[in-house]
Amino acid sequence: MGTIGFIGGGNMAEALIKGILSAKLYKPKDVFISDIKPERLQHLTKEYKVTAADNAQLAAKVDTLILSIKPQNMTDALESIKASPKKDSLIISIAAGKKIASITAILGDRPVVRVMPNTPALIGEGISALFANKKAKPMLEKAKSIFSSVGHIVVLDNEELMDVVTAVSGNGPAYYFLFCEELIKAAVQLGLPENIAKELVLQTAKGAALLACDADKHGISLESLRRNVTSPGGTTEAALKVLNDAGFGSLVAQALKKACERSRQLSA
Repeated sequence: MGTIGFIGGGNMAEALIKGILSAKLYKPKDVFISDIKPERLQHLTKEYKVTAADNAQLAAKVDTLILSIKPQNMTDALESIKASPKKDSLIISIAAGKKIASITAILGDRPVVRVMPNTPALIGEGISALFANKKAKPMLEKAKSIFSSVGHIVVLDNEELMDVVTAVSGNGPAYYFLFCEELIKAAVQLGLPENIAKELVLQTAKGAALLACDADKHGISLESLRRNVTSPGGTTEAALKVLNDAGFGSLVAQALKKACERSRQLSA
């Protein structure tokens, strides 16, 4: 796989470093990292035995360069390396909302893969959507291997769909966390001790997700799973009626639409 470098040493970069080393895609000596925070560099180099370098040095060394920085810092980071990357190096961006055109406008016509991961990558259970420009398509397998080390992947054939992916899976963990928070609050209001309410809700969320994934492998739909626990005239039916009467499905659709619109605004 050659060498790989990360500009930006935040949580997602650390998850990827941990993933690629655990999967033995790279050796620690072949991984380079830069970050504006000395304490992050100290942590990452000590924990994973990778090598710290400044942006330009790193970009000149590696075969694969991952831009794991905040969108608002992208332009400055690209300007700091525009003369440095190897001609045939693969550029991968995980900066939300930043189109490939904004990268090639500064770095030139290069192979670029844009990726939208999500935070479950921190425990190796993420899902990442990838889109490669024409020059990067022959290198797509390398990008797929990197992100498969922290979870599942899907490949898009239209970059515009990244805004929808952002709304669905990029933001998705927050929706589930909010629902769990509200379940716990409601359970406490009904009399359960908070620690018991939390355990019940979190294990139910975990179990339901695992059951849904297992069922999908066997061709069993989410609707079927839902119906299996919804007895006519029972407690589940009573609760779901409240959600449906309040327009739960419409609220979800509105939320995704708003997130998608905001993503498009940020990438404009």
